Amino acid sequence: MSIHYQGKLEVEKKVIDKVTLSYLRLQSPRENKGNIICFFTLFLYFVGLFPIIGETFSLPFFLAAIIPTGLISIWAVIYLIDPYKYEKSYYLFFGLYGVVNTYVYFLCIVKMLYIDMLVEGMIPFTLTLLLFILLVVGVNFLNVKALYSGTYDKLQKMKSIPVSWTSIGALGYLLGQFLLTFIYTDSAVYSLLIVLISLLSIFTAYFTVYIHRYFFMDKNMKLVKQMYPDFGIPKNERTGSRKKRKNN
Repeated sequence: MSIHYQGKLEVEKKVIDKVTLSYLRLQSPRENKGNIICFFTLFLYFVGLFPIIGETFSLPFFLAAIIPTGLISIWAVIYLIDPYKYEKSYYLFFGLYGVVNTYVYFLCIVKMLYIDMLVEGMIPFTLTLLLFILLVVGVNFLNVKALYSGTYDKLQKMKSIPVSWTSIGALGYLLGQFLLTFIYTDSAVYSLLIVLISLLSIFTAYFTVYIHRYFFMDKNMKLVKQMYPDFGIPKNERTGSRKKRKNN
């Protein structure tokens, strides 16, 4: 079966448009497994939970962080055991992991404000919560905008793209967190920590777009199968594995 790619992918006279094609370029299950090990260890457990369990310890903040972390960690086990068989649901899982990790960072910032810096009143909490929600919603909005404007296609083809709207979104979130810490604390150390965690929040919030990608893939599963015939099949049943066994 011949496959021709010239900005579009043709398989058995079916054509995948460049927008869909750019969104269906997927990592291998092995890379998905590596992502879990790396991102969970570094961004969730170390950067996320370490400030929660460190001084000054607060049981309510610990419980608020450890419960979703524990649940998403239990879910992660199936992708460590068989990332090939559960390749499709991985995208929903990884998107929800992005929500959990960003939420844990939100708790870290609130804990620093209220427990470490002894800030009082509901205004700091409300503003931080609002920034958290706007960040997650904004990233997903920009993801859809980037998809249907052809930005992902241009990125993959190394073409120039307008990045002003992405820069404004990221800088707006950072500016909001910086102003919040500037108003409510005079500690340079805590201000720096909050800004750094806010930077990482932008990174982990991007993972939440995998939720949209999961539903996009589910809606276009026939096209996914055109591009990746072995998608969602256990490793030992994949075409490459069968060919390797025949050669042996």
